[in-house]
Amino acid sequence: MRFKPFKSIGIVGFSGLHGQIEQKTVPAPQIPLDLKGAELEVQTRIWNWRGYSVRYQYSGNNGPALVLVHGFGANSDHWRKNIPVLAKSHRVYSIDLIGYGYSDKPNPRQIRDDSFYTFETWAAQLNEFCVDVVKDEAFFVCNSIGGVVGLQAAITEPQTCRGIILLNLSLRMLHIKKQPWYGRPFIRTFQRLLRDTAVGKLFFNAVATKESVRSILCQCYHDTSKVTDELVQIILKPGLQPGAAEVFLEFICYSGGPLPEELLPEVKCPVLVAWGDKDPWEPIEIGRNFQDFDSVEGFIVLPNVGHCPQDEAPHLVNPLVESFVAKHAQSSSISSSTVS
Repeated sequence: MRFKPFKSIGIVGFSGLHGQIEQKTVPAPQIPLDLKGAELEVQTRIWNWRGYSVRYQYSGNNGPALVLVHGFGANSDHWRKNIPVLAKSHRVYSIDLIGYGYSDKPNPRQIRDDSFYTFETWAAQLNEFCVDVVKDEAFFVCNSIGGVVGLQAAITEPQTCRGIILLNLSLRMLHIKKQPWYGRPFIRTFQRLLRDTAVGKLFFNAVATKESVRSILCQCYHDTSKVTDELVQIILKPGLQPGAAEVFLEFICYSGGPLPEELLPEVKCPVLVAWGDKDPWEPIEIGRNFQDFDSVEGFIVLPNVGHCPQDEAPHLVNPLVESFVAKHAQSSSISSSTVS
């Protein structure tokens, strides 16, 4: 399959619908050493998307393109243990979804768009990133809600995606469709309370502290020794930026949109699901059901790992990514050669 980009305006040196890439100073994560002891260069840049600044990181000059998509409340630094390793044989990009990390956080109330922070928006961002920045079809490697973003993007513009790896895909258990009919009015009332009153800000302020972030991470990481001061800062610092509270409250009140089980039947590219079996938020017993979909070629159990395998167990995740990509990059190359 050859990459056939949809209509897009160029990026370097001028602005347009999608915008330009510019240099900007943002905090850089600590990069692990490679096997030879030398640090692999990971660059940070800003992409101007529809007038908003979006941070991304990239490394590697050869091989298939990978785009790493983080989960709720996280950012591209959550892939700091994966980028330099995968970049040895891939072109690796890690993006901050709009509203997260060091990307802009437009206030949905000020832009008067209650549907801005949705999977459709993030999917559009991901697809346009592939066209403008990656300039190639890519493999998506996604954690948690990032998996729903990746699936939605692959359905919307299938020519951008060669395959998807889903790490502890969000089950979206708080989705309105998964709630009993008699409880739905109470859920909507509680959501309005969070979004439209001071209660929401009080709740966010209680969560956005070092102690709370560490406590939450210790819930979702099975090996709590991996919850370091560095990790706490990676999650907390961008969460203290202007607009972060509004984005946080907007998303936890987002109980609509697509469910993964609705998206998987529509995906045309190969999908691999991997699951940390100690995830307290997304039970593996439910996650196993995803292996029944035709698009899912395998379900991998990651033993003694929690909700964020890419950070807690990169020694398991990185080889998994390399193997999946090698398999499908080769088959795609053979298919393209046959067609041409």
